[in-house]
Amino acid sequence: MNLVFAGYKHRHTGAIYSEAMKTQGITVLGAWEDTAEGRAMADGLGLTFNYPTFEDVLKDERVDAICLGGCYGERGAEAIAALKAGKHVYADKPVCTSLAELGEIDRLACEKNLKVGCYLTMRFSAGIRNIREMIADGTLGEIGAINVTGQHPLQYGTRPMWYFESGKHGGTINDIAIHAVDLVRFVTGYGLKNVTAARTWNHFATAVPSFRDCGQFMVELENGAGFTADVSYAAPTSCGFSLETYWRMTFWGTKGVAEYKLKGAGKAGIDADDAALLQVALAGSDGFKPVEKIAYPVTGLGEFLKEINGESSLLIDTAEVIRTSREVLTIQAAADIKNA
Repeated sequence: MNLVFAGYKHRHTGAIYSEAMKTQGITVLGAWEDTAEGRAMADGLGLTFNYPTFEDVLKDERVDAICLGGCYGERGAEAIAALKAGKHVYADKPVCTSLAELGEIDRLACEKNLKVGCYLTMRFSAGIRNIREMIADGTLGEIGAINVTGQHPLQYGTRPMWYFESGKHGGTINDIAIHAVDLVRFVTGYGLKNVTAARTWNHFATAVPSFRDCGQFMVELENGAGFTADVSYAAPTSCGFSLETYWRMTFWGTKGVAEYKLKGAGKAGIDADDAALLQVALAGSDGFKPVEKIAYPVTGLGEFLKEINGESSLLIDTAEVIRTSREVLTIQAAADIKNA
């Protein structure tokens, strides 16, 4: 597969590029980025910005797939353009920022038999496999309640400033909670039934009152379980991504509870499996006990390539990416209605 990177406005793009360079069967032809700031973020990676425009990427017949790493608010239009040009699409999260864009992406992917992938890395975190298996084999019983905290540092002044520009971010829930929404369905098998409540508001980004940096929601899953989350940009910048509330997930079942805490690597924001903690408290025990984590020896980009090549039994595929995106955008839309 020949892959080109379109947009470099988030450091996740560098992690995807490094993954691509390690994945057998993927050849990176180059990249396009329309700002000097974005190109500077890629310094030291070895990524070559050899496409003058996005249209040049679309016109290159050698390109099989395009990886989108630009502003969130621009990705939907870019994904639609790429699919119309006959290219597979892989994106940093989120794929897009509106349900209308997602509907067109879904339609084009089906019509043209093209694949859509997304950088939903938490599916492959060490320990997630344990929780998924404990739920599937009944060890935890029927899941009735789930709580997720995913507070991030705002990093105003060092985070790319397009985050705070109107129309380019698309919402804190869609930005951060996409990981939680994807992970909850992945491990439980239950998707979104309805949104009970959702809210976003401004509290920490005082320099930009229009930026709703806080996000909370309560939803009902298909089995009736309640799922609550806080994904606010509330963590002190000095702490980076090191707090235990940076991706702390608790699954409460009729036979026990499992908790997973995924710490980031300091201020870098790179999920570090070796720093994660998985603990379980089963009925009849006297409290939480740590559990040795089982890892998934796969990557999202690797699964994307397998799907393109027609392989099955994947941990993530186009249908899952579309479903996750639809669910989190539905929650974001519920919050946006309150702010309209």
